[in-house]
Order: sequence, then C-alpha cells, then structure tokens
Amino acid sequence: MSKPRVAIFDFACCEGCQLQIVNLEEEIIDLVGAVDVVEWREAMSEQSHEYDIAIVEGSITRPEDEHRLQIIRSRAKILIALGACATIGGVNKMKNNFDLNEVKRCVYGKDAEMPHLATTTTRALHEVVDVDFKIHGCPINGEEFKQVVRDLLLGKKPVIPTYPVCVECKAKENVCRYEYDEICLGPIIRAGCGAPCPSAGWRCFGCRGLVDNPNVDAAKEVMEKYNLTVDDLKQKMVLFNSK
Repeated sequence: MSKPRVAIFDFACCEGCQLQIVNLEEEIIDLVGAVDVVEWREAMSEQSHEYDIAIVEGSITRPEDEHRLQIIRSRAKILIALGACATIGGVNKMKNNFDLNEVKRCVYGKDAEMPHLATTTTRALHEVVDVDFKIHGCPINGEEFKQVVRDLLLGKKPVIPTYPVCVECKAKENVCRYEYDEICLGPIIRAGCGAPCPSAGWRCFGCRGLVDNPNVDAAKEVMEKYNLTVDDLKQKMVLFNSK
C-alpha cells in the first residue's frame, strides 16, 4: 500500500508552526517515515502537484493567495489548517480593525502603493475554502500535531477539545489569573494546549480561538465577580480573535 503523499504550504505567517514540526527532531523521523512528503519549502526544494494531504500555515491576505489556496484545496483529499493564522486568522487579523490603505501607509510609507504590497481583509483558511481539520495555537502544540497525524494515518477522526482552557488550568491546580488582576481568556478559549500560559504565570491570550458554543453567561459571571465588564474582555480578544 502506498504512503499518503503530504505537502506543506505557507501563506501570511511567521512559519513558527512549521518550526514546531521541525522541533520534533527524532520523533519527526517516525512521522515522515509513515508518509511521503512531496513538498515543503522550509525543508526541501522539490515541488509537486500531486498530494493526498495538504497542511497549510498562514492567513489569506491577498487576492493571489486566495487563488493559490483554492488550487491547493482542489488537489488535496484532506486539508489541515496549521496554527492560529490558518485556523482563525491570527495576529494578522488585527489589521481588519483599521482602514487598509491607512495600514499600508503606516507600514510601508511611500512604497505603500507598490503592486506587490497589495492587501485585502485578512481571512482564515475556512473563510476561503473548506477545511477538514484544524490544529490550533500560536505556535501549535507538537504533541497535538503528532496525534492528529497518527489518527489520520490510522483512519481515525482526530478529536480536538471542545471545552475551554479553564478545564485544563483547573486540572493543574493553577491559581486563577483573575486573582492576579489579569483578564484571562481561558473561560471562552478552546483547550488542547495544556494551559501553558497560565501555568507559567501568564493569562490566556486566546491563540486557539473561541471554544464551540462558549458559555457566555459563565464568562459574564466571572467579569462581574471581579468588577470587570464584557467590554474589558472583548478588548483582550483583539490580539487573536479580531473579525
């Protein structure tokens, strides 16, 4: 039986999630040995138009990117969005809160109107094409990446948590970040990361995106308990959860 052909692509991103794959070091040998990697710009010069699984990092910020993603989708049996930029638009989506021409002038100055700097509203992959699976985070969790790949190779549907980060945080017996006068997004953000930020003394920044059907009432109760407002919570969501 032939090995599944895998191609890894990137759009607007820092490529940090692909680096997390490389950081698996010896463990990546077993994964690579189970598939046929036919394209991966970060690791090889070969290219291919034939692949079964496309793993895509980055958000869509230009018209030509949208067209390229559509081609990738048409060739792949399975498309996996890799990391926050691909799954929710990531930090790149913050620009959607401003006039795009103003953003270009601020960043590029006199060169803002050069053709290769053309930009549009930032979108996550699923806002352009159908996405089969999402591996969340900024960067991704290496263990979760391995589990998703293993499940797919075994013909199983990967299970991504649908409960909030608070569940994992409480399991680690962390003191709630609200007790430190911080606005933590844990009550409404998807778990699966193992709550590394609160465990290290930082609030949850929301890089895994909103949990399915977030318990809005519970979040409001937390805000009220600590004399905060829903607007205070929304302000903290801008970094990773802009529209």
